Amino acid sequence: MPSTLLPDRAVLKVTGDDHVSFLHGLITNDVEHLGNDEARFSGLLSPQGKILFDFFVVRHGDTHFIDAPKAQADALLKRLTMYKLRAKVDVADVSDKTAAGAIWGEDASAWAKANGGLAYADPRLPELGSRILISAAAAPAVTATPEDYAAHRIALAVPEGGADYAFSDAFPHEACFDFLHGMDFKKGCFVGQEVVSRMQHRGTARTRVLSVTASADLPEGGADIVAGGFPVGRLGSVHGAHGVALARIDRVRDALAKGLALTVGAADVDLTVPHWATYSLEPEPAGDAA
Repeated sequence: MPSTLLPDRAVLKVTGDDHVSFLHGLITNDVEHLGNDEARFSGLLSPQGKILFDFFVVRHGDTHFIDAPKAQADALLKRLTMYKLRAKVDVADVSDKTAAGAIWGEDASAWAKANGGLAYADPRLPELGSRILISAAAAPAVTATPEDYAAHRIALAVPEGGADYAFSDAFPHEACFDFLHGMDFKKGCFVGQEVVSRMQHRGTARTRVLSVTASADLPEGGADIVAGGFPVGRLGSVHGAHGVALARIDRVRDALAKGLALTVGAADVDLTVPHWATYSLEPEPAGDAA
């Protein structure tokens, strides 16, 4: 059962009489109906519907913890503090006391109990396993590295903010929040909700996540994926010959229909739809919108 701490993650603690309704009215997912030691993958959007922050929200008793990218922790804390106004809400960065990690395999709760931590199922995809919160002072018996976890995630083509999509630039649908259980359209309003609701109901998301495979090691993330001399997407996370990309589905579909090679630098690549998604690279029937 591979397990590792994730030093690139921060943990925020949210408490106070109003904190549940406060979070519920801001973020893309439902937190009012979270069970104890259950989590939601979620985001905080701009009013224009772009992803400013992504994170996990975990309920533990009367407290909610936020597992977020460490590089964004300060900005997220400031943003939440800005929104709380007079609400009875306290938000604190407790990363010096609590560390985040991941376990992919069976019996994560037993591992967490043995190491004095909290385990919760990764709400994005069952194959990702579980996330953990544990005392930062603990010395748990980890059996893997953060790089191992990244390889596991990349093999499943699950995107990660900052690596596979740029914060403040991508819409939730482009990062596949709709397939990775990151949005609840029945919960009521949240910041940016009108924009993403239109995308949901009109089906206008053209940029999507794709899995990238090459016959040799891929270059570092950030390179363009090219077909016929024109970019169709951008490479994100990479591990060896496997990667994650955000790409224009219509352009990739057109390139495949024309038999054009897809390349990243000098490497030929194959692009496929992740198994957890239902969009397609197959040609659309004549008359359908791209």
